[in-house]
Amino acid sequence: RAQLVESGGGSVQAGGSLRLSCKYGIYDISSCLAWFRQAPGKEREAVAALYIGDDSTAYSDSVKDRFTISRDAAENTVHLQIADLKSEDAATYYCAAADKVPPRVCDGGYCCLRWEYDDWGQGTQVTVSS
Repeated sequence: RAQLVESGGGSVQAGGSLRLSCKYGIYDISSCLAWFRQAPGKEREAVAALYIGDDSTAYSDSVKDRFTISRDAAENTVHLQIADLKSEDAATYYCAAADKVPPRVCDGGYCCLRWEYDDWGQGTQVTVSS
């Protein structure tokens, strides 16, 4: 599998929008993709996840209705669209992937959000200005 490579971070005004992208290489259909974020002094948290098998998605309560995870299968790229940016969204965002997740254990976005990931990108920073 190729390394996960994020892009799209930057500085955005509060209320603005941003799209992060992550090139994830070749993964089995029974695989999870996720976006995590970590702000200074805080623990890393999963904010959005997607199950490749059916493209089902799940979000943490803190970002639901503002974040959208999607996948471009032809480009092996997963995106995270962030709308209405808030100061608390400022963090380093990481793409993560888990290959060949056992379907009897996890077969949808909900459990992908809670999965233990092995493959990580290098992170891309998002800052929010007022």
